[in-house]
Amino acid sequence: MSPSPAPVPFIDALREAGSVRLPGSGLAWLDAARRENLEAFMAAGLPDTRAEAWKYTALRALGQRRFALGDAAAASHPVDPYALTLPGIDGPRLVFVNGVFRADLSRLEALPPGLSLQPLSRVLENDPEPLRFALNRHYREAGDAFAQLNAALVGDGVVLRVAPGVRVNKPIHLCFAGTPAQADAAWHVRNVIELGENAELDLVEHHLATAQHKHLGTLVSDIVVRDGAKLQHALLQNAADESTLIRRGSVHLGAKAQAAMHVLELGGALVRHDLHAQLRGDDARFDTRGVFVLRGRQHVDTQLSIRHQALNTASESIWRGVADERARGVFRGAIVVAEGADGSDASLSNKNLLLSAQAEIDTKPELEIYADEVKAAHGATVGQLDERALFYLRSRGLPNAEARGLLTAAFCRAVFTSLPNETLRDHFSDALLARLPS
Repeated sequence: MSPSPAPVPFIDALREAGSVRLPGSGLAWLDAARRENLEAFMAAGLPDTRAEAWKYTALRALGQRRFALGDAAAASHPVDPYALTLPGIDGPRLVFVNGVFRADLSRLEALPPGLSLQPLSRVLENDPEPLRFALNRHYREAGDAFAQLNAALVGDGVVLRVAPGVRVNKPIHLCFAGTPAQADAAWHVRNVIELGENAELDLVEHHLATAQHKHLGTLVSDIVVRDGAKLQHALLQNAADESTLIRRGSVHLGAKAQAAMHVLELGGALVRHDLHAQLRGDDARFDTRGVFVLRGRQHVDTQLSIRHQALNTASESIWRGVADERARGVFRGAIVVAEGADGSDASLSNKNLLLSAQAEIDTKPELEIYADEVKAAHGATVGQLDERALFYLRSRGLPNAEARGLLTAAFCRAVFTSLPNETLRDHFSDALLARLPS
């Protein structure tokens, strides 16, 4: 007789989720989608390192933890509004604390014409039908466990729409704050974002901790950039040191659409970011810039996938990683130029620095081309600081620690030179410097 499988506390705690009433409960199509995604997750469980998408990220420790579904007191936790602010960002703002929308901390007054910005919970209550396509998804790939979990248990999020031809003058600030609760909580947020034809939007996504906690957060974003529209997306992640944050973003670009993303990953004990882009229209362009700076026993895993599907599309991706002490970074960058996507221009560069003999960074660039007349390049490096440059600075009288800090900062900051908002760019630089070893 074979032994019974070992209990998995993470999975066992989810068996109680069926009794929790979530926003939108009672909508037949949403209830069915929730149920099917939860059943799929429960059947497969957490992925292990045998799944290619999770090869370098083990989830055994997470599987031994139990989380409460949501935080019943999230609407009343005291939060200093100043902690949520970012320099140079003073436009509309949506704030979520432990995954719960906080109207008292948000700024939704006097939205410009052509901009619709609401919490998902409110839209599900008042006008859910336009969300049917986005929320009625069924994830079936082996690596989609957390997308399934999010689809099953989503509690709130952002619904943002920009009307065709509208240029939103001030950046939109989406703020996701974690704060201590009575128990370790799991929260699940879903963002639905759409830019109409020839619309323009600056979006700032901000993850932070008001105090230390050990929560789990999942966030799934579906972003559609219609023909001729332009999106600037800046993402600052500085979650609590012992928290777990799993994010998945999908970006779909129409003809002549443009999207650029700048990412700075600083916090979290276990952080995963899956970013999928599909360039579906001719002459679409998608650029990404990203940096992770890790220390202690942090683990950050970035999975970037860009698919060129139309004529004369372009993408440029520049990512940097720094790991100190016993931290581990993972980066996978995959570019696919599909059949018929002639004239595509794609490049990917990933460079990494190890500041400690115990640190580790695994990088895996991938390139698949099925079209003609294509320009494509990819490369990745993992190494240490240039000893010649270090010697030069030391010879000019700089102490060793200061010289190493200057070189490391320059290595990272080069990624953000293309961020248009100068004030926000300086803040990214200051946050990065504060995270580097002295």
